[in-house]
Amino acid sequence: MRYGPAVRRRKLGAELRRQRDLAGLTSGEAARRLDWHQSKVSRIETGRSGAKPGDVARLLEVYGVTDPQLRALLEALCGGGPSDPEGSRRGWWYAYRDLLPPAYRDFISLEAEASEAYTLETTVVPGLLQTADYARTVTRAALPDLPEDQLNTLVEVRIARQSVLREGRRPLRLHAVLDEAVLRRGVGDAEVMRAQLRQLAELAALPQVRLQVLPFSAGMPIGITGPFIIFSFPHITDLDVVVLDHLTSSLYLERKEDLRAYSSAFDVLRTNALTPEDSLSFIREIGGGA
Repeated sequence: MRYGPAVRRRKLGAELRRQRDLAGLTSGEAARRLDWHQSKVSRIETGRSGAKPGDVARLLEVYGVTDPQLRALLEALCGGGPSDPEGSRRGWWYAYRDLLPPAYRDFISLEAEASEAYTLETTVVPGLLQTADYARTVTRAALPDLPEDQLNTLVEVRIARQSVLREGRRPLRLHAVLDEAVLRRGVGDAEVMRAQLRQLAELAALPQVRLQVLPFSAGMPIGITGPFIIFSFPHITDLDVVVLDHLTSSLYLERKEDLRAYSSAFDVLRTNALTPEDSLSFIREIGGGA
């Protein structure tokens, strides 16, 4: 269990080490080709120190890595800039990099490069599915003393994040299970909730979104009471990670046994949830035809 930056460094280092092995080079040979000390390569590969985007680019050149999606993903893991290959969804958030906490930047960079996300929400609508008014109400409730300009920025970022569902050649495939309480809990006034339920119904119709409701009648099919999200990445399954969100931070679970446990739990949850079709009808019924 680690915090985002440490996870990102470790995963980046592990993949760079794998690419070096595939290139048939030792760490010493890679260092000599770059005129580096061998300890620099070792520190990057073990995650003991971060890597600059330029360093990652040079390592990938030495290792002969040309796949644009893989290069973009590894650049995202080191916090690289917005020079995206065709089809990447990463560039938009870079303009906000100085306004967001590091942990939130880490989360967004992972979300922007993931190919699939599996999320359980028990309290509020997932950020990727929120309306601006709903997002504003939730953020203000969580951070009551936040200055208005910072609140506006966070809401703007929350809405901008949703571009991963619609833009690029490979939009994020989102699998979401929402507890019935999420739909019935009043957030803001009645119009805010009606608009939010209408948007849920609209987004559920997208082919890349699979939305299911876990009704109260299903009981508690598995002993998980808090929200979580699993990010899955193209090409590199070792980068998959579970994120547990808290009020002021996020924890990342990266061990294979943790990933198996949460993946199995999600399978149980969606098996006990309503089908996507029945979930859509359920949302519309609660929203009065939303």
